[in-house]
Amino acid sequence: MELKAILAGAEARAGGRARLIGGGAAGLVVLLVVLLLVVSSCGGGNSAADERTPEKAKPTGPSEAVVTIAPEDGADGVATTGELAVSAEKGKLTEVVVRTADGEKVPGEITADGGAWKPEGHLRTKTTYTVNAVATDSEGRKAAENAKFSTLVPGDSFVGFFQPEDGDKVGVGMPVSISFNRAIEDLEAVEKAISVTAEPEVDIEGHWFGNQRLDFRPEEYWAAGTEVALDLDLDGVEGADGVYGSQKKSVTFEIGRSQVSVVDAKKKTMTVTRDGKKLRTVPISAGAPATPTYNGIMVISEKHVVTRMNGATVGFTDDDGEGEYDIEDVPHAMRLSTSGTFIHGNYWASSATFGSANTSHGCIGLDDVRGGWDEKAAAAWFFENSLIGDVVQVKNSADPETIAPDNGLNAWNMSWEEWTAEQ
Repeated sequence: MELKAILAGAEARAGGRARLIGGGAAGLVVLLVVLLLVVSSCGGGNSAADERTPEKAKPTGPSEAVVTIAPEDGADGVATTGELAVSAEKGKLTEVVVRTADGEKVPGEITADGGAWKPEGHLRTKTTYTVNAVATDSEGRKAAENAKFSTLVPGDSFVGFFQPEDGDKVGVGMPVSISFNRAIEDLEAVEKAISVTAEPEVDIEGHWFGNQRLDFRPEEYWAAGTEVALDLDLDGVEGADGVYGSQKKSVTFEIGRSQVSVVDAKKKTMTVTRDGKKLRTVPISAGAPATPTYNGIMVISEKHVVTRMNGATVGFTDDDGEGEYDIEDVPHAMRLSTSGTFIHGNYWASSATFGSANTSHGCIGLDDVRGGWDEKAAAAWFFENSLIGDVVQVKNSADPETIAPDNGLNAWNMSWEEWTAEQ
């Protein structure tokens, strides 16, 4: 209908001009030109300017967001846990950076709603921190807040003494063992601050022996060539009431080749296997019937080219209180237990003893010479071919008990279920 009206109007305005032209094609051309002029003059199209909407005015004035930092600026003696927090009202946090004076960042995370930030772990003692926080309100305007504070100086502290040492190469049986100089009350907090990882990756779990020793191990012996990292983030951890950790240290060590030696106390032999292949079987002399060697899996924890052994130090005394033995120069001695079990060279027994009689107070003896100079002696050979962390497993001993897992580095005498059970 609209098009017909336009055409009618166009004809009326054109008057007789179309008829004067005489109709036909020429008249039609004139009519179309007139029609285009009419449509244009009537506003038949919308321009881009007509479609634009007015721009929204940019907000002015300060941001409505309010950032709050706890503890307040200038605070001193701040606790290492539970006090540091950042929050935002009438806006959302977009950035929170907490640093020490030396530039170390404190890990943390802003909540999903942008309303709060908390650190992932504890802070360090005797340390000054700066906090820089930014929030944005609903109009996109930013507000910032800064603060500086210092943490407490503890009245008492604890440290952990660990094995292995940084850079060591050890055997496949070596656990990570940490002994603390103070009794720990918050076992969970201390264990959480200690990380043990391996490459290739393997599940590693910790186990407490009492409240002053924490060991870590995988389910099975380490794979040869594994790289292990120990991270102690104890500075700032309250291990007991008012007693704080003071260590922040990282160490790495390497697992060497796989060597497991099996002592058969009944046969009086030791078979040494490396990377699945038997190296050698040597004759031994284990504990006498009255003082048998422990059964079980033991791990070499110390190596001494020569050492002194006195029976009084491990409870073997005469009526006068003196040691049943006192040997000043025991060669090629390697410790297997805290209670005094060693595998060592023995020069005071005849060579015929080894492989034929068990005569010791519980140690495992190998044929040797005084001074340990003979490289061909069984004790010298085994000493040179052993690493701290190598496994020595004793079986068929007259001792009815298996050595306790905390008597030395002998964690493998506990099942994985027991090891990982809640404590």
